Amino acid sequence: MRQEILAGRERRRRWSTEEKLRVLSEVGVEGATVSDVARRHDITRQHLYQWRRQMRSQSLAPKARFLSVELAGTPPDGGTCTGDPSNERRVEIGLRNGRIVRIAADLPENLLIRIIRIAEST
Repeated sequence: MRQEILAGRERRRRWSTEEKLRVLSEVGVEGATVSDVARRHDITRQHLYQWRRQMRSQSLAPKARFLSVELAGTPPDGGTCTGDPSNERRVEIGLRNGRIVRIAADLPENLLIRIIRIAEST
């Protein structure tokens, strides 16, 4: 078991906001659990839950950004459209944590933001 010994007056590690956000962003990537990430960084799970609460209360959680989208005549993989209207009106969004959200293309922006936040936080 690895242990870190802190010498001097300061006996606790200090984490910057950027470091906390970086560590928190690892949860959910490739199936990593809170326990996995905590173990990897040699901290307790409670630290991660506490940091998550802190980031939410300070509104420091990464904001959703919208990118401009251009619709092409043919899919980029060289395939063809199926002609199925339910398929053509769908959008796929790949999130940083590896999850994919499939939604209706005409979904209101406020609902889209809520869905993305929920998918990234769980």
